[in-house]
Amino acid sequence: MADAARAAILPFFRQSDLQAENKLEAGFDPVTAADRAAEQAMRAVLAKHCPDDGILGEEFGQSAGSSGRVWVLDPIDGTRGFISGTPTWGVLIALATETGPFLGVIDQPYIGERFVGCDGQAFAQGPMGKTTLTTRKTRTLDQAIVFTTFPEVGTEVEAEAFRAVAQQAKLTRYGMDCYAYALLAAGQVDLVIEAGLNPYDIQAPIALIQAAGGIVTDWHGNPAHDGGRVLAAANPDIHAAALEVLRRF
Repeated sequence: MADAARAAILPFFRQSDLQAENKLEAGFDPVTAADRAAEQAMRAVLAKHCPDDGILGEEFGQSAGSSGRVWVLDPIDGTRGFISGTPTWGVLIALATETGPFLGVIDQPYIGERFVGCDGQAFAQGPMGKTTLTTRKTRTLDQAIVFTTFPEVGTEVEAEAFRAVAQQAKLTRYGMDCYAYALLAAGQVDLVIEAGLNPYDIQAPIALIQAAGGIVTDWHGNPAHDGGRVLAAANPDIHAAALEVLRRF
């Protein structure tokens, strides 16, 4: 599926005539022909190889299955970055049961990096070869590197909550979309804090990060499979430190 999505997306990337439609009446939530082509390509693979599995995709919704397994697909997570030419968007693929996702893929076609996690094993395959993924051991917020996609995070209260954590951190960075979660799994950053997510935004990162040794919950420590406010952390200690702050909001 990741290979099929790559082949569908790359002809569109950094093309000057690429058109983006806005899904929202107020605000800007873009979708392109590349998003749709990639999800259709992945669905075609599933129709051939896993016809009994369900599908939840960002662009074409939910398709019922009979196996108890659901593929959760975001063909381009970070479409704003995609239409801006940055290489921080990615293809998200998760496989889940009723208890949540257990396999996760974050694929960056242009760079040629693929991050995969399942059942306690995580690896990356890219230009430098194949590497095992392990999250960082940072224990305290004053040593943490924190990421989020939007400076405003979500609502004013959610932005205030993020700032309360970020003010204690060593370094804060913005705008990485799903690539931030891949970097957390790869042991490069400690925390990703976001709000307003959908299931297809977070299920692949959940499975990947957990397989690499990290933890992903909502801002109260509960499962984050359905999206909403999400806290991804490299280890239980740094998760607990950030959660203590976020819970106040």
